[in-house]
Amino acid sequence: MNSATINSILRFVALVLLQTLVLNHVNFLGYINPYPYILFIMLFPVGNNSTWFVFLAFLLGFCVDLFTDSGGIHAAACVTIAFVRPAILKFSFGTIYDYQSIKFHQTDLGSRLGYFATIILIHHLILFSLEVFNITNIILILKKTLFSSIFTILLCTIISILFSPKRK
Repeated sequence: MNSATINSILRFVALVLLQTLVLNHVNFLGYINPYPYILFIMLFPVGNNSTWFVFLAFLLGFCVDLFTDSGGIHAAACVTIAFVRPAILKFSFGTIYDYQSIKFHQTDLGSRLGYFATIILIHHLILFSLEVFNITNIILILKKTLFSSIFTILLCTIISILFSPKRK
């Protein structure tokens, strides 16, 4: 195994444990809950096999579902963002993505924030739509999506800055 594989395994385990043991117990005002475990999907290396990547995204969501007894909503949201990630990468980073040479720690903060925000909003909208599963509660879904997304974007940005390799 190379160092990238070991880093991915460690990131996977650390984010699942952080999410399930600590952050699932954070619940501000009844509807603000951070979900930074999706950083694994957002920061996964670009040039890898897409089938393997979607499977890993499913496994990530499934692990969180097992710990939270949430019936598959995390797995569904994770598979969806893994599937749409290439289009969002192309939209956020343009030609860098075309050559599959993205190094997230070398991208400018604005592009990274746009990428994070898009992925997180999609994930949270799907997650809370499946959780509530009632169109008459659309305001609740949108409120939970918006506020949890803001908190998750801040947390993901801080984590990605703190744990990124230092520029030389």
